[in-house]
Amino acid sequence: MIRVGIVGASGFAGGELIRLVTQHPDLELTFLGGSSNIGRRPSELHPGLRLDLGLAIEAVTDDVADRCDVVLLATPAPVSAELAARLADRVSCVIDLSGAFRIRTPELHARWYPKVARSTDLADRFVYGVPELIGDQLADAALISLPGCYATAITLGLAPLVLSLGLDLKTVLVDGKSGSSGGGLQMRTTDLHPLRNGAIAPYAPTGHRHAAEVSDFLERAKPGQIGSLTMSAYGVSHVRGLLASTYVFTDDAVDPRELQRAYLRFYKQHPFVRVRRHTETLIPVPDPQAVLGSNYCDVTVLPDTEGDRIVVLAALDNLVKGSAGQAVQALNLRFGLAEETGLGMQPVMPA
Repeated sequence: MIRVGIVGASGFAGGELIRLVTQHPDLELTFLGGSSNIGRRPSELHPGLRLDLGLAIEAVTDDVADRCDVVLLATPAPVSAELAARLADRVSCVIDLSGAFRIRTPELHARWYPKVARSTDLADRFVYGVPELIGDQLADAALISLPGCYATAITLGLAPLVLSLGLDLKTVLVDGKSGSSGGGLQMRTTDLHPLRNGAIAPYAPTGHRHAAEVSDFLERAKPGQIGSLTMSAYGVSHVRGLLASTYVFTDDAVDPRELQRAYLRFYKQHPFVRVRRHTETLIPVPDPQAVLGSNYCDVTVLPDTEGDRIVVLAALDNLVKGSAGQAVQALNLRFGLAEETGLGMQPVMPA
């Protein structure tokens, strides 16, 4: 059994990690870390988890390295940066769910995460963990930085255009809509039910660090193939799930018939990306409702000849494929397990 520690076990992502790790046939949960709920059991903090694990939230001390083979950090970025520095050479693998190490370029990191201090040497050791795109690198990775929820959807949506078809994307515009769980447990006035319910709140109409993260990753993978990538983000009254609608403008000639085939080929061997036709079900897809509770990302590509653009739609559950599920997926690949192990749950719909 692979011994797993979860730090940040009190939050939404931490609760999802506990749920997934305890159902996994090859993982043993041996440590729960935190700071604000020390001494409390998971079942007290996560009402859906009535588990007798014999564990309670503890402070993170140096002996965590003796109790865990892998530590999952579901902590705010400044905390992750500090803990990663402490644990990097003490445990076999650290998987960080925060934004502390997502952006490799120091200047971009300083712009989007000005309060997150980290060493360049440590940042360079992290692998940007999109399992579908760099799975071969995960097998030997000691430090893994998971992409953000929006970044996962956007990257999976764009990857076939950049990495397979080799298109030069002159302009990429992203319209993102996500549920309230993406904001975590920190209560803000705008998250109060009377204000959030039924709302479409433009909380980041210009500038979003997940867009910078995607640009940084794709620029390193294929230099010079994206001119600009910008994003507007909106909060909607869902609790879970997000939809990234990405509008791509390119001067390259594109055969509309080849687009769908290119996506099907690219993701043929990747079980968690479902390439879909927009009209194949009773409701138009991708729709976050159709992936809730699962580790799937649904992707559709549509040529818009009238608008001279390519439309890519990607939907996922931000707490599973956009967070805890992707962490377990990366863990599986890191420790030589089948990618799908412990992640076979189908979506729950309606939700």
